[in-house]
Amino acid sequence: MARVLHWALCSVGLAGVTLAAESPELSLGEAVELALKKYPAVAVEREQAAAAAEGVRLARTAYLPRADLLGQVNRATHNNVFGLVLPQGVIPGMSGPVLGTNALTSVWGSAVGALVSWEPFDFGLRSAQVDAAEAGRRRADASAARADFEVGAATADAFLAVLAAEQGVLATQAGLERTNVVQRIVDALVKAELRPGADAARARAEAALAQTQLVHAEQAAAVAHAGLAQWLALEPSRIAVRPGALLTLPPAAPGMAGSLNDHPAAREQSAAVEEAGARQRALERSWFPRFSLQAASYARGTGASPDGATGGALTGLGPNIQNWAVGLTVSFPLADWPALRARQAAEAHRGRAEAARSAQVLAELGGRVAKAQAALEGAWHAARLTPVQLEAARVAEQQATARYRAGLGTLVEVADAVRLVTQSATDDALAKLGVWRALLGLAVARGDIKPFLDAAGR
Repeated sequence: MARVLHWALCSVGLAGVTLAAESPELSLGEAVELALKKYPAVAVEREQAAAAAEGVRLARTAYLPRADLLGQVNRATHNNVFGLVLPQGVIPGMSGPVLGTNALTSVWGSAVGALVSWEPFDFGLRSAQVDAAEAGRRRADASAARADFEVGAATADAFLAVLAAEQGVLATQAGLERTNVVQRIVDALVKAELRPGADAARARAEAALAQTQLVHAEQAAAVAHAGLAQWLALEPSRIAVRPGALLTLPPAAPGMAGSLNDHPAAREQSAAVEEAGARQRALERSWFPRFSLQAASYARGTGASPDGATGGALTGLGPNIQNWAVGLTVSFPLADWPALRARQAAEAHRGRAEAARSAQVLAELGGRVAKAQAALEGAWHAARLTPVQLEAARVAEQQATARYRAGLGTLVEVADAVRLVTQSATDDALAKLGVWRALLGLAVARGDIKPFLDAAGR
């Protein structure tokens, strides 16, 4: 079963190699750039930032005068009564003297008019509203930058995972080849009756185990390719990666100086604090009188006369009485004070919450940096030891094989030595990538992966 699965995965792998050959190899930097172009979350944040920019334009239109035009034609009765109707939106308004009639005859009425209104001053309300919109735009821009950073970091991590999985496949393939060599040696010795038949069975078992390990390694590589494909919007079989400098130890850690306040997550949260403060300042400017300069011009026509008589069939269709007016209107929402105070208190609480969340973000980032530095130190230490481990394992394998051929050792010793070489080779390959992944983790914790990309050769 393991052999069948192995050949099936090999067939898939060959198909993937063929398709990958048709596609150019991607370096780490190219993969990150492609993800920033294609991953949907990036487009979402950028569109939201564009919408916030339009919100600033909308807030600035409050400085413009307002102009309303009206045109109306109606056919209605002309009975008018004396009395008052409270403000409502059901009964149409009516002008003219009370005629004392209650007939169902109707006349034409018409009206056209224009009203221009403008606030000459507003005690800073419009400016505060524009500032709040600007703060919202800055927060949206910071959110888009944070999304770009997170997508780039996740893509880089997925890229390193693909390289690690591919190195695991290569090490496991080399282990399988070593196991096959041992099996051929054992078969020859068993046929010459220099070793018992049990050794041949054990050698076949070791070969099957190595083949199974290769199947698992190829499966892990396929999963890693699928993980990278998620960010690149490509078919996993069409992804080919170019390691660049990632398969060698970096000469030194790339420079990553900078304050945690410059981290994209910290900048986004700082923008949220500023936005909350801007909204609060806008509310503080809301409870002031509103002054409006107004100019109106209108004309009306009616088919009814003040004495109750009506004109011809078309009388009133055209406006024939003109008026104009210019004035200053002052309004003051006196009863809005309790609601406004409640809104100001709520906004103050939101501002303090955002400030506390900002401190929380900085504390979490500091913890991530400390953990990433510790991981980097451990990765560097392991990367210095694995070459020694690999060299010793190879010597031990050679000695064990020589002892077995001479009849001084057992097959168990040879099998253990072969597995140790395979594991040591895998550890050595992954140790170098482990240093790079630790460097990436530190770059992500500090909030800037550009120095890491430059060190990796883009």
